[in-house]
Amino acid sequence: MDRLQAMAAFVRVVETGSFSQAARQIGVGQPAISKTIAQLEDRLQVRLLIRSTHGLSPTDAGVRFYERAKTAIHEADEAELEAKGAGAGLSGRLRVCAATTFARLMVVPRLPDFLAANPELEVDVILDDRVIDLVAEGIDIALRMGELADSAAVARKIATGRRSVVATPAYLEQHGIPQVPADIAAHQAVVYTQLGNSWTFRKHGTEASVAVSGRVRFTAAEGIRAAVKVGMGLAVTSDWMFWPELQSGEVLRVLEDWELPDIDLWAVFPTGRLASAKARAFADFVETIVG
Repeated sequence: MDRLQAMAAFVRVVETGSFSQAARQIGVGQPAISKTIAQLEDRLQVRLLIRSTHGLSPTDAGVRFYERAKTAIHEADEAELEAKGAGAGLSGRLRVCAATTFARLMVVPRLPDFLAANPELEVDVILDDRVIDLVAEGIDIALRMGELADSAAVARKIATGRRSVVATPAYLEQHGIPQVPADIAAHQAVVYTQLGNSWTFRKHGTEASVAVSGRVRFTAAEGIRAAVKVGMGLAVTSDWMFWPELQSGEVLRVLEDWELPDIDLWAVFPTGRLASAKARAFADFVETIVG
């Protein structure tokens, strides 16, 4: 590896705490990473890493080198983009993490447009409804909805979406259409565990909270979609999660004159690392889709 590649390898090792994970993310064998770090330490004449029960950790000198190396890598990437010109597109590999359903319905169908505009770019899409460690997994940008659990996260709000109560026409024909939030108590609810059992509505300054009950609870939006579509009950969801069905009429909104809290979509970048041009461009791309 050349000097800049060696610095990039060291940054990955620090961020993952492991030679093997860094090697997997870069796409080389573990021996190559170990050899690169050893050569880097020989050239600098200082020890950069120490091994502990928690994995590999940087020494004091390693911490200082890590911060400088991270900045240098970012500046080199930006310098290349400036030299190529804005019209040349992006290159390399971009690792994106997003919730499964949102990505499948909203992002993947438009992904060919992003790839066509950047023919030298490769994109790894990690589909996971959990909040994963962006640094440890080598993620460049994550798309997350709702409130951010980490107040220190480097994030940019790229859209705000509507939440609705939805059900199939067949379910509503059999069980009736709720006219006010209190009517929901007589219905089966398909409960998304991330939202809990209480739904709060607003109308003209009036607030109404409803405790819902349902025989089925789901931890992922894919389960909510499947349950609603087979007529298991009402669900509160972002319109993004049922976009095709709302357009076709396969699923209908109810209580439309009552408002539910909106949901924000965030582009989240790894803490402690400058967002790359590739990550920023992808955030801009998603904003054009859902904005």
